Amino acid sequence: MLRFSPDVPDRPRRAPGTTTEAAPGRGRSAAWRASAVLGACLTLLTTVLVTFGAGNASAHGAVSDPPSRHYGCYNRWPNGPSQQMATEDPMCYQAWQADPSAMYNWNGLFREGVAGNHQGAIPDGQLCSGGLTFNGRYAAMDKPGAWVAPSKPSRFTLNLNDTSSHGADYIRVYATKQGFDPKTQALKWSDLELVGQTGKIPTGSRTPVEVDAPGRTGHHVLFTVWQASHLDQSYYACSDVNFTGGGTTTTTTPTSTTTTTTTTTTTGGNPSAGCSATFRVTSQWSGGFQVEARVTAGATAISGWAVSWTFANGERINSSWSATLTTSGSTTTARNVAYNGAVGAGASTTFGFVASGTAGTPTLVCTAS
Repeated sequence: MLRFSPDVPDRPRRAPGTTTEAAPGRGRSAAWRASAVLGACLTLLTTVLVTFGAGNASAHGAVSDPPSRHYGCYNRWPNGPSQQMATEDPMCYQAWQADPSAMYNWNGLFREGVAGNHQGAIPDGQLCSGGLTFNGRYAAMDKPGAWVAPSKPSRFTLNLNDTSSHGADYIRVYATKQGFDPKTQALKWSDLELVGQTGKIPTGSRTPVEVDAPGRTGHHVLFTVWQASHLDQSYYACSDVNFTGGGTTTTTTPTSTTTTTTTTTTTGGNPSAGCSATFRVTSQWSGGFQVEARVTAGATAISGWAVSWTFANGERINSSWSATLTTSGSTTTARNVAYNGAVGAGASTTFGFVASGTAGTPTLVCTAS
């Protein structure tokens, strides 16, 4: 006798080779589990990517005060973009929207193999991104606009955070000239004037640079070039400031400039293959001075040059740039480096140095090759 239970529904027969469909509840449960696993994987991947980016950043350094644009955007908004950021800090908001890795890698805005030719490596309009380094990761930093600009006096101390103790061959700080508008103008080399620099600096976590930028008020951009000493690695940073005048550092306002007498010599028996040189004292303070030297080719292009002079009062050079300097007794010779030896007929190139003592007017001897 067949018995039927009213609690067990009759099940349809299956054709050979077919399977039973999962119960609706079980299907939803399986789908939920798959979705949860996928979500967890995506979260883990995001965490790894962010951590990897931050780890790369911590291997280098950046200008911390006044903060570079990318460091400031990370430091003020470490949790990423928000409506509050869009309202209060729109330039950082556009930077986060453009590429968040620029902020997570706030210590990594650098180029390698520049060999000191920063102006040749970085085109106008791309200074704040290091010439669109790392495939344009920092491109948003070049955008003009109302970047947050902390107030600073004309004379103050800039701090660079050297997180990996790279040290420096030199650090140079430039400021935009009065009349430049960061809200509407992209930064060009011709917009800048040197307002602070160092010589060689040993490794350390915090590196100060004395800045003296007189004659400026309002919103300006500071452009910092940090040449690390561990290898040919150049770091760049744009920091926005609101100059208020005054200051408390010991650096004094530059005095009037001085140009020395010059002499010209030739080599290779070709009188037209000559050069001339001038010194211009661009800044002078108690116990030291800064010089910009200009080398000008004669009627024929030259492939190299050397400028020699003798200090009469015991002056001593502390740091230099765009030339290789050697000293024999009281005589100093500056020779071109790889990127500025070739000078066209009638054209010029420059080098510079900072020295201790009182600036004099030495006679210069320029030798071309």
